[in-house]
Amino acid sequence: MTLKKLPIGIQSFSTIITDGYAYVDKTKYISKLALQGKYYFLSRPRRFGKSLLIDTIDCAFSGKRDLFSGLYLDTAESGWDFSFQYPVLRIDWSVAPVRTPEELERRIHEILDTWALHYECTPVPSTSGGKLDFIVRTIQQKTGMQVVILIDEYDKPILDTLKTPGIAAEMRDMLRDFYGVLKSLDSSLKFVMLTGVSKFVKTGIFSGLNNLNDITLDRSYSAICGYTEYDLDQVFKAYIHEFDKDKVREWYNGYSWTGERVYNPFDILLLFSKGIFRPYWFETGTPGFLIELWKNAPRLPAEFDGMVVGEEILGSFDPEQIRVETLLFQAGYLTIHSWESNPDIGTWYTLGFPNREVRESFNRMILSILGPDTPNISVPAYRTILESGDTEGLRTRIQALFASIPHDWYRKNPISQYEGYYASVFYAWLSSLGFTVIPEDVTNKGRIDLSVQTGLITWIFEFKVFGIDRSGERNPLDHIKNQGYAEKYLAESKQVILVGIVWNPKTRNIEQWEVATE
Repeated sequence: MTLKKLPIGIQSFSTIITDGYAYVDKTKYISKLALQGKYYFLSRPRRFGKSLLIDTIDCAFSGKRDLFSGLYLDTAESGWDFSFQYPVLRIDWSVAPVRTPEELERRIHEILDTWALHYECTPVPSTSGGKLDFIVRTIQQKTGMQVVILIDEYDKPILDTLKTPGIAAEMRDMLRDFYGVLKSLDSSLKFVMLTGVSKFVKTGIFSGLNNLNDITLDRSYSAICGYTEYDLDQVFKAYIHEFDKDKVREWYNGYSWTGERVYNPFDILLLFSKGIFRPYWFETGTPGFLIELWKNAPRLPAEFDGMVVGEEILGSFDPEQIRVETLLFQAGYLTIHSWESNPDIGTWYTLGFPNREVRESFNRMILSILGPDTPNISVPAYRTILESGDTEGLRTRIQALFASIPHDWYRKNPISQYEGYYASVFYAWLSSLGFTVIPEDVTNKGRIDLSVQTGLITWIFEFKVFGIDRSGERNPLDHIKNQGYAEKYLAESKQVILVGIVWNPKTRNIEQWEVATE
């Protein structure tokens, strides 16, 4: 079996093809895009293959047929004509970071001057939009061909300045004016595509370029970036057979944009290279502005897992009014688990963490933000406590966890007076250990506050808060038994451990702990 090289960090289509790297054929999507439209926008999280897609589109429109031998685009079915070689203009904002409006304006003019020099045209001094208009029209006149424009990471100048909303808004407005010129160049353009992490509100970037077809949530393009199960079985067959496929799926699959679920390519390539399950994608860095945004309006991870939102939440955001859930979705920390659409209620999406990598890492990050005294998470030791049924060891760790949370957290969060708060913190801790954790676990008798699945044991937790109201004074262990919550899991040949916990909002810790087994 031929073992092709793994294209780790390689975004050049020609390099992958000519140097013997494994390539997942995405050219069927390119054919469909070109045949069915002209102006496109695609949002995907970082390190998902957007730049490679853009480079592949560049090579296709440039007529480099030799690179596509054996791929879909080189078949009669694709309808692609490589005899046409279109001039391609590209911008990649990830190449040179810009931090101020002045730097952005200077960089735009540098890009335009480079194009003008290459095509031997000299635009008169003008605005960036005026220069772009002149250059595109001149290229068409000189070559007799319409122009292809590809803009990768179109939003990076804005995302890099989100910590200062005023500057981010200026960057947005400058890019809006620049990109907006493309609409007036329709007759001179063959194909236009913008990619990025986020989509800004219609009154922002896209108000000037409102003819873009946003394929971000188009189910037929859900797998345009990322690897599918089929890709792993076919392209990476020589690698995947070395691993437990169920574990690979648990760790790295699950990203969906209303269609086929995909794996993060960055994770898969590094897993195959290093042979170790790790949160490779998550470790590449969480944007600092996301952490600051969360600190200003803290919400525990359990609130996001299973959140139902409308299109206005997923579709766009304003740098001056950012919603955490919008940013989490567009950055890849949340994905679409299911969706429903009809003329009466509109379209609604149920969000959640895509896989074990993100769920564990995100919950662990939130726990670490709670305060410098939060206990270090010794995953093997803590997993052993739960997998062995060590109830006293578990109680000790929970007490230490809540004792470590700074008083300031409680002062800022009145939610800490209610059982949902304690359940959410507990959920974050358990999820960070890699277990299957189900908040509000539904049974035919009601809802279990929290259930946890390990290899040999099912844990059932019921929470109450002491002294808040009458229900808070009921015995939570009796409630589990009276409701018959354990019945749901008795047929699984696992030990079932029932734990009733009463929290004391004054001590902010455990007031009562009772255990039973089934």
